[in-house]
Amino acid sequence: VQVTFDGLRPLDGVVRWAVGGSAGIAFTLLVGAFVWSQLQVNEQLKHADRQYIIQSRWKDPSMGPSLTTAEPLPLALKREYPQLVANHYHWDGITSNVSKGDKVFREGIQVGDSTFLTMYGFKLLAGDAGTALKDPFSAVVTSDLAKKYFGSTDVIGQTLSIQNFSGSNHDFIITAVLADQPQNSVMSVNDDNRNQVFLPFAASKFFNRQVEGWDRTYLLGYVELQPGVSPAEVDRAMEALVKKYAPPFVAENLQPYVVSLKEYYLAADDGLVRKMLYALSATALFILLMALINFINMAVSHSSSRIKEIGIRKVIGGMRSQLIGQFLVESILLVFLATLLSLVIYVMAAPFFSSMLGAKLPALSSFPVYFIAYPATLVLVTGLLAGIYPAFVLSSLKSVDAVKGKLASIKENIFLRKSFVGFQFVTAAVVLIAAFIISQQMNLFLGRSLGFDKEYVIAAQVPRDWTADGVKKMEDIRHRFKQLPQVQELTLSYELPDGKNSGSADMFNQGADSTNTKTAQMLFTDEHYASTYNMPMAAGNFFTPEGGVADSFKVVVNELQSKALGYADPQDAIGKQVRLAGSPVVFTIAGVTKDFHFGSMQQAMQPLVFLHVNLTKSYRYFSFKLRPGDIAGSIEALQKQWASNMPGSAFEYQFMDDKLKQLYLSEIRLQKASYTATVLSVIIVLLGVTGLVSLSIQKRMREIGVRKVLGSPVFGIISLFLKEFLGVMLVAGIIACPIAYLMMHHWLDGYAYRIDITVIPFLVTIGGLLLVTILLIVAQTIKTALANPVKSLRSE
Repeated sequence: VQVTFDGLRPLDGVVRWAVGGSAGIAFTLLVGAFVWSQLQVNEQLKHADRQYIIQSRWKDPSMGPSLTTAEPLPLALKREYPQLVANHYHWDGITSNVSKGDKVFREGIQVGDSTFLTMYGFKLLAGDAGTALKDPFSAVVTSDLAKKYFGSTDVIGQTLSIQNFSGSNHDFIITAVLADQPQNSVMSVNDDNRNQVFLPFAASKFFNRQVEGWDRTYLLGYVELQPGVSPAEVDRAMEALVKKYAPPFVAENLQPYVVSLKEYYLAADDGLVRKMLYALSATALFILLMALINFINMAVSHSSSRIKEIGIRKVIGGMRSQLIGQFLVESILLVFLATLLSLVIYVMAAPFFSSMLGAKLPALSSFPVYFIAYPATLVLVTGLLAGIYPAFVLSSLKSVDAVKGKLASIKENIFLRKSFVGFQFVTAAVVLIAAFIISQQMNLFLGRSLGFDKEYVIAAQVPRDWTADGVKKMEDIRHRFKQLPQVQELTLSYELPDGKNSGSADMFNQGADSTNTKTAQMLFTDEHYASTYNMPMAAGNFFTPEGGVADSFKVVVNELQSKALGYADPQDAIGKQVRLAGSPVVFTIAGVTKDFHFGSMQQAMQPLVFLHVNLTKSYRYFSFKLRPGDIAGSIEALQKQWASNMPGSAFEYQFMDDKLKQLYLSEIRLQKASYTATVLSVIIVLLGVTGLVSLSIQKRMREIGVRKVLGSPVFGIISLFLKEFLGVMLVAGIIACPIAYLMMHHWLDGYAYRIDITVIPFLVTIGGLLLVTILLIVAQTIKTALANPVKSLRSE
């Protein structure tokens, strides 16, 4: 052991790698932990391998969303096909005011079957899973929510007051408290859905929700299959049930199918999460390979400086097997120490990465025991690869040649060492180019005009009373808010311009073939929506001229829908009468908005139709356009007015800027990780170049001295080393460019709106890396080039 540690002391460059390389290993561990945690979503549900979420395909897209299904379907499957289905669960999502004393917040509420706890095996801190949701006014809460309202999880028997859509409150008795649960698609079906209160399905009556019936197609349904049952069998059973029970307009359009819960999270949104995980994994693998190859390269390079040591050991009786063992142990020990240091870095950096990636990373103790095999394999494989050259090649030298420091019997593999550095440069260039292009695409997403103004706009959910009186009350409250000097404009609507919550409608011209419809996304707003978001009109007015009285039987469409209806000039659509499929109501087109992005720029713009809230009686949000200036003071004024006009309702707001950024969560995570990878890749490349230049200088000291004696200038000496490395870098840059182009072209293919890949990211990246490398080589060699040649020749 002492000999091994003595052998490590002169390897300053390799020990420096152990510090730098540990950062690369730690980055891989951090990204790997995030990827692993994402792959574990839904894995810990009881019987997760047999649990499925029911999704819908609609021939007519306006009939319902793909995420939900007909309300009675899960229970009907359990009752009529018990040989196929072992259990079922379905739920309705609600956001409402929850209060205890003076604490009032808007919470995500899940109203579902009593099978919620027993079917998935959620752990409880308190309560009975079998009876917790039997009473209509019982409630199961998360431990976080219990602490939020009561400061403790010992809350069984306590009550929470929950408000329904009519503004009435009722006390619900807490019957169970959920332990902290891993992320899953039952409690939170997506990033926009965070439920912390769980009520029995009978509570739907309290909320005045008419959710029961085969024509109600907006509830989420889940089933647990019997062992050995295939999804295709369940799909056929659902098709038969829909034909048997659903009304014709549903049965003719709905095709339900099941998706494994183990796959759902990764496959949702066209596999967006899975694509992000692939990209992150590839980035982490590149960084790991760079770090390990750097170590192998430096270890092999340093080994040649130990030839005399090998000769002396052989002269004094050292056996070749002992030398082989010593070199291998040294190499493995260094990688082992670097890996230990990376674990320390993981613990210290995990909070930062959790914040950066928007997901809590697991503690080291949370990983399964078998995970120890991964770092153990890393240590052994890397250590052996780095130790093979000195262990087997150098130890075979004759003692006399070794003592003289001669390498006559060994052909140094200069090509191999340069190839290692070239690979690192290729990897670094690919990572940097990718980060550059990702940043450009994100600038497009977040910087390009969406067709409306989101600046100084905040949105807050309002209490819901979906009646004519409820709409009238909200209009009165809106008028009071408008009197505030801080408020430039505000609007009442069901949808925000973030692509969420909208349905769709099939529209056709009055008098035309009713089967020749044009599908558009449907938004419920008042007449102030366009002025609040500064949406320009292509023709007409947004429901009514400014100051006029809105007509509930007027509609507004965007340019895409106007063209779909046959009006190339938006002005031609004004005053035309249209109908919605399945409705006898005749509407008049009052205005045509210019096209804008309703949602993210990942998808193309869609045809839109606006219906007035006076007609639909459905609303969810106030959107406030604030005047520039004292934003904090403006929000304080809104809070006071809110408390005065809507007592008992929480004022929880979000800036539209921030809300729209949430649409690009996966891309933002990838962008942040790529920035970190960029820094690490550059550091690793520079460490590799520094080590090899230092060794090259040591081996060519005599040559440098002779050249200086013969009159070689300082630049001539420096150019020796520039030629040795710049050729490798240029070749590596040429190889990196097509690899990066193909990777990023594939990544961008998934977006409707994307940047054009230009030559700029490639020139900036390759040029920047070359410049830094040149400066580093010059800085290292200039001291040697200026040194007195007599000293170097004397030492030789």
